Amino acid sequence: MTTQTRTDAPARVFPGFQYPRWPQGNIRRLTRLSGWIGISILTLMLILAFFPSAIAPYDSTERVALPLQKPNADNLLGTNDLGQDLFSELIAGTRASLFTGLIVATLAICIGTVIGLASGYLGGWIDSLLMRLTDLILVLPFLPLVILISVYLGPSQRNIIIVLSIFFWAAPARLIRARVLSMRAETFIEAARALGANPVQIMAGHLWSGVRPLALVQVVLVASASILAESSLSFLGLGDPSGKSWGTMLYFARASGAFLSDAWKWWVLPTGLMITLTVLSLGLIGYSLEQRIVNSVS
Repeated sequence: MTTQTRTDAPARVFPGFQYPRWPQGNIRRLTRLSGWIGISILTLMLILAFFPSAIAPYDSTERVALPLQKPNADNLLGTNDLGQDLFSELIAGTRASLFTGLIVATLAICIGTVIGLASGYLGGWIDSLLMRLTDLILVLPFLPLVILISVYLGPSQRNIIIVLSIFFWAAPARLIRARVLSMRAETFIEAARALGANPVQIMAGHLWSGVRPLALVQVVLVASASILAESSLSFLGLGDPSGKSWGTMLYFARASGAFLSDAWKWWVLPTGLMITLTVLSLGLIGYSLEQRIVNSVS
């Protein structure tokens, strides 16, 4: 008696079933739409960051009303515990939070790109040394060490930028190294080497053009993570207490007991919404760029 393996059981149970697939054109339109939505939100945030005085009705450090006033015609989001206008403070915090994310992303990607190019192309002991350093950064517990270093250096926006840049270059370096390894054996690289180009010329002139789209995507993603990290550290009291950022707004809201009253509705929620919108816009832009790279490669 012979037995038969029923490998076609799902087809008998669901005859003619096919997984639904979106048309490729719809996916491209959705990717393009998400990218434009992200660019629109980010453009609005940049306008707020570059021209805060033209939009904010008051100076963010000026006392304009009684403390903890509810939203009204003069103060759109009410006032904080010092009587400062929360809407003006929210606009002023855009510059610090957004610029911190962009500066950290730029520094981290520059470091990661140099290390990824050198490690992937030169190989040998240089590759081993750089990748072991990268692995060390990746396996270290991020939050406890960042808090420890920030406490040691002191609370300031500059120290937050330094600390985050130290930790955020490792992941992009690994991705760029992997891309360089796949490009190292390409014909045009062999031709450049045969013509006498030195390693610096090959990395800067040929390999960089191949990893540039990947580095651009990583700038967007690291900027998003940096804004979240900066807000978290400032919320814990490790930011610049004399400056205005979304994280410090949340810190002072917690310190003044806003979460125990109705003040959180106009103090905490708008701040959290601004952080969410900024991170969302960068995520949408990063997704759109990533899909464009995938489509161009395929």
